[in-house]
Amino acid sequence: MTTPLLEVDDLRVTFRTDDGDVRAVQGLSFTVAEGETLAVVGESGSGKTVAALAIMRLLPRTARVEGTIRFRGTSLLDLDEDGMRDLQGDDLAMIFQDPMTALNPVFTVGDQIVEAIRTHRDVTESAARARATELLDLVGIPEPKQRIDNYPHEFSGGMRQRAMIAMGIANEPKLLIADEPTTALDVTVQAQVMEVVRTVQEATGTAVMLVTHDLGLVAGTADRIQVMYGGRLFEAGPTDTVFYGSRNPYTLGLMASIPSAVGRTARRLEPIPGSPPSLIALPEGCAFSPRCAFATEACRDEPELRVVDAASGHATRCHRAEELPDLVAARATATAGSEGGAAEPGAAGDGAA
Repeated sequence: MTTPLLEVDDLRVTFRTDDGDVRAVQGLSFTVAEGETLAVVGESGSGKTVAALAIMRLLPRTARVEGTIRFRGTSLLDLDEDGMRDLQGDDLAMIFQDPMTALNPVFTVGDQIVEAIRTHRDVTESAARARATELLDLVGIPEPKQRIDNYPHEFSGGMRQRAMIAMGIANEPKLLIADEPTTALDVTVQAQVMEVVRTVQEATGTAVMLVTHDLGLVAGTADRIQVMYGGRLFEAGPTDTVFYGSRNPYTLGLMASIPSAVGRTARRLEPIPGSPPSLIALPEGCAFSPRCAFATEACRDEPELRVVDAASGHATRCHRAEELPDLVAARATATAGSEGGAAEPGAAGDGAA
C-alpha cells in the first residue's frame, strides 16, 4: 500500500482554562489519501475544527497538542516555524469558515491572492496577477479582470467564499482543508461552492478534507466520512456505507435531522434531544448516552472504536452496533403506530437515558 498523504495518530488537543481542562480532541486517528475527499462531520463543539487547525499548526500557544501528525511522512508537530510556514499555503492550504474575517478588508482581493502566490513562488507581480485572474475565473467569479481590483466588501458572501477557494488553491496544494465552506450561504450558493471545490479537485488532483456539520452537504461529494462527537471519532467509513448502513445512533440522529430535498417528507424530522456535552466534564461512559434512545447500563462503560466491516473499513463507537438496525426498525414501527405520529425522544430502546 502507498503511504497516505496525511496520517493523524492519537491526536489529543487540550486547552487549559480556569474552569478546568477542555479536552477538545481525544485520541483521534485517521488518514487522507492522495486525491481523496474526506468529510469530517459533527455538531458544533465536536472537535472537528480544532483538529483541522491542529493539522495546520494554527492553534494558539495555550493549546497542548499531543500525538502524531505526518504529512508525506514528515512530522508536522516537529517542524520549526519556518519549516511549517513553507508548507502553509503551499502544500497545505485551508479555506476558513468566515471569509469576511479571513480576508483583509483594506487590501483588494487580487492583492491578497497575489501575495499568497509570491510568498511561495518566485514569479513577477504581473505573472502572479495573471495567475490570480485565472484562479478567479476558475472558481466562477464573473468578469475576473475587473473583479480582481475589488475589495472584499464589494463581493457577495458566495463570491467571497469563491475568492477564499481561489486563494487556497493558488499554489495547487496537495491537501486542501475546507472548514465549513458553505456556512451562512443559501442552498443554491452552497451547491455552487461545492461544485467549484469538485472542479478544482479534478483539475489539480488535490485531496480535500471537508469539515462540516451538515451530513446532507457531503452526500455525493465525499469518498469517506468520519463523524465526531465530544472530541472523539464516533463512526468512519465509505460515504455510502455510513449513509445507508450506519451503526451509530449519533450518526443516525444527524441523518434524521436532514429535511427531504424532493417533495414532502413522509416522516417528521427528529432533532437529537439535549445538547452536546461539556468538554470539561464529559459524561461517564459513552459521551452520547445521555441523548441516545438506545442507551443501556452497558453504556456506562466507554465503547471502543471498532471495525464492524473489515472489507470497507467501516468502524463505529457503539456497544449495540450489531443490533442497531433491528432497534431502529422496531422504533420506526412503534412510531408509525403511535397516535401522535412521532415518538418522544428516547421513547424506544432498552433503558433510554
